[in-house]
Amino acid sequence: MFLALDTVFGQCSVAIVSDSGAVLYNESQAGNRMQTQQILPMIDAALSQAGVTLEQLTALVFNRGPGAFSGIRINTAVVQALSVAHDLPCVGVSSLQILAQAAFEQQQIEQCYAAHDARMKQVYLGAFALESGIMQPLTLESASALMGLINTPTESPDAECLLDYEKSTPLKLPLVGDGAPLLTAQEGQPVLETLQTDAAIVARLGMVQFAKEGGVPAEQALPVYLRNNAWKTLKEQGKA
Repeated sequence: MFLALDTVFGQCSVAIVSDSGAVLYNESQAGNRMQTQQILPMIDAALSQAGVTLEQLTALVFNRGPGAFSGIRINTAVVQALSVAHDLPCVGVSSLQILAQAAFEQQQIEQCYAAHDARMKQVYLGAFALESGIMQPLTLESASALMGLINTPTESPDAECLLDYEKSTPLKLPLVGDGAPLLTAQEGQPVLETLQTDAAIVARLGMVQFAKEGGVPAEQALPVYLRNNAWKTLKEQGKA
């Protein structure tokens, strides 16, 4: 069984999924910057209602970012603590892959750019394509045609990068996520801003990743920010 957490998309979401993929528990609450107070009681409720103990879990899955600094920090810290206390492996899932998977499950989109508002007049961007029912990130090598006009400031193996507001993507693949309308879509390029994400999606992606690569110990369960100055104040990030 897998316990999945997501506090990155402005909400607090917890899910428990069986090894067969059955969702045993899935609950999301509006964050309102209260995820720190919400997350532990929600985990307790999930375990209780699903009739599961931490010792029965296969792995812990979490949204590792990129995204809001505080949201990433919260679920990463909780997963690391649970991992150490109960000797459980961790699986970090990209926030952009979560958006891409939601687009497939809700709108049957099989190839897309996932865009998440990074504030400071930029979006986080990644390219994804369907593979056996899962939207998989394209590597820098295989994504060269899709990401070729984008400056990638990191050595990210999954071609995740920052792109300035109002820029365009190389191809007319659908733009999905809350950062999609902040870019300049080409004529005929679909834009899908509203997607429902939750920890059950995080769990499904984490299960596939765990089957392929296994998990990592707590000290290797690291967040991904993409931006070195993710610690800036809300005002400096251009947030209201």
